[in-house]
Amino acid sequence: MYFPSWLSQLYRGLSRPIRRTTQPIWGSLSRSLVLSSQRRNPEFSSFVVRTNTCGELRSSHLGQEVTLCGWIQYRRQNTFLVLRDFHGLVQVIIPQDESAASVRKILCEAPMESVVQVSGTVISRPAGQENPKMPTGEIEIKVKTAELLNACKKLPFEIKDFMKKTEALRLQYRYLDLRSFQMQYNLRLRSQMVMKMREYLCNLHGFVDIETPTLFKRTPGGAKEFLVPSREPGKFYSLPQSPQQFKQLLMVGGLDRYFQVARCYRDEGSRPDRQPEFTQIDIEMSFVDQTGIQSLIEGLLQYSWPNDKNPVVVPFPSMTFAEALATYGTDKPDTRFGMKIIDISDVFRNTEIGFLQDALSKPHGTVKAICIPEGAVSEVQKFFSTRNLFANFIMELKRQELIRLMETQEEDVVLLTAGEHNKACSLLGKLRLECADLLETRGVVLRDPTLFSFLWVVDFPLFLPKEENPRELESAHHPFTAPHPSDIHLLYTEPKKVRSQHYDLVLNGNEIGGGSIRIHNAELQQYILATLLKEDVKLLSHMLQALDYGAPPHGGIALGLDRLICVVTGSPSIRDVIAFPKSFRGHDLMSNTPDSIPPEELKPYHIQVSWPTDSKAAKAH
Repeated sequence: MYFPSWLSQLYRGLSRPIRRTTQPIWGSLSRSLVLSSQRRNPEFSSFVVRTNTCGELRSSHLGQEVTLCGWIQYRRQNTFLVLRDFHGLVQVIIPQDESAASVRKILCEAPMESVVQVSGTVISRPAGQENPKMPTGEIEIKVKTAELLNACKKLPFEIKDFMKKTEALRLQYRYLDLRSFQMQYNLRLRSQMVMKMREYLCNLHGFVDIETPTLFKRTPGGAKEFLVPSREPGKFYSLPQSPQQFKQLLMVGGLDRYFQVARCYRDEGSRPDRQPEFTQIDIEMSFVDQTGIQSLIEGLLQYSWPNDKNPVVVPFPSMTFAEALATYGTDKPDTRFGMKIIDISDVFRNTEIGFLQDALSKPHGTVKAICIPEGAVSEVQKFFSTRNLFANFIMELKRQELIRLMETQEEDVVLLTAGEHNKACSLLGKLRLECADLLETRGVVLRDPTLFSFLWVVDFPLFLPKEENPRELESAHHPFTAPHPSDIHLLYTEPKKVRSQHYDLVLNGNEIGGGSIRIHNAELQQYILATLLKEDVKLLSHMLQALDYGAPPHGGIALGLDRLICVVTGSPSIRDVIAFPKSFRGHDLMSNTPDSIPPEELKPYHIQVSWPTDSKAAKAH
């Protein structure tokens, strides 16, 4: 497989602003700032022994003497080989004359994926032998000297993207998997987008890039945190699940605009598409409102967006949490396709059908439905077994009203559910996605993979009932989120009805960012923590104290970098956009991490391991 000229496109595309549908968000630039479009292309061969990369040579280089370094990807009949580096491929002619026997021996005997250095002349390929699929397909290298830098042993798998490899094998030999075109593309695109984000935030908008501590203290609520023992008996650090407290304290400290590519940690156990350590684009601003944060992020993404993808259109549409749940059955809707949830309660308000009557008689009871479009009927009916007498009976009974409400066609399928509003919507939201997956496996195109559909979801509830004890409250976002100004009075009477100033950014059905306007009043923060959430305020005494010392109004957001790059590149998993990810169980298969530690090394931390008595758990260790 030949590399396309993706790398030059990547750098070229990310070095100039994107076409936009509105006025540029970042405004006028200072004369002292230099736009990336005015900069030179990167010098890939500075400071090293090569003169050029394998992927950059063209007809314009004919006659030049070059030195190349790379991996042997392919060899044919000992007459030529294909040399690969991060930039691409080039064809190298193996000399056949006797005087070059030593060069021929090196290039013919070196195993595939061996690392070699060759020097020679750039020449034209013979007429008719050009390869239009290869960016370097008009030229080849006539070798004069060659050196074997390192021979390669037999590989556990071939370094070719079309070769099917299990994920476990890829993670075990990650350093080999990184040589693939797709991994190279993903990581380089990630690097370039982050660089453009730094430029936008720091150079164009005055943000300060500040590193915050990794060793911190336990935070009440939220996800479970990793613990790090200290040498003081019984005392532990925690790895932060985000720099939330630090970035707010930076605002109290008058830094005004903070930014960080932040490493974050969550001990969430076995989650199929989560990582115990992940990366956020972390942002906080003083004297800002929700609109300001949203405009900043829209400009940031527009500025850093890859040129080889469909352009970002701003402003992004917005939808309340209640609207998202009622229309799509989720707070992170994929708006690339329809099949929206329709409320058909009024159709069955006076029905004698038992389960519908029962559902509508209860508080928040409702009847909801989604319509599966024509052409998908047989597949959906096979999957959901909707062809039964009861379904037909309901349809016949209310056919005309349903056709009017749902705008159904003759061969459409209607999926209906009845129950409490949130549960009914959530169920249909899941069915909507299941149907989309099912139909797309059968060739029905619903979600355009080249379309990027952004959506702001706003007006989340400030609190949710705890699953283990519904009478108690927990933060829907985190305990530092400010209540909606219109709902502050409800905090003291009906806190469950309070909306928050929390906003999520959704892309193609994935939550890629979340943030909020923060509480900057110590008294309000104390009331929410102690009275409503019943948290131990001693753990946050430093925060409460800081808010009492002239904290400015502030707000922020964090973009999940791994998830964002995963969606942009169309990768099936976030592990495909991280250089050295953990498995879904949180293990590093390459280095066998986590690992055991001898008891004598645990002594300074006053820790003893208590092995589980359960036989299965014991075997796992």
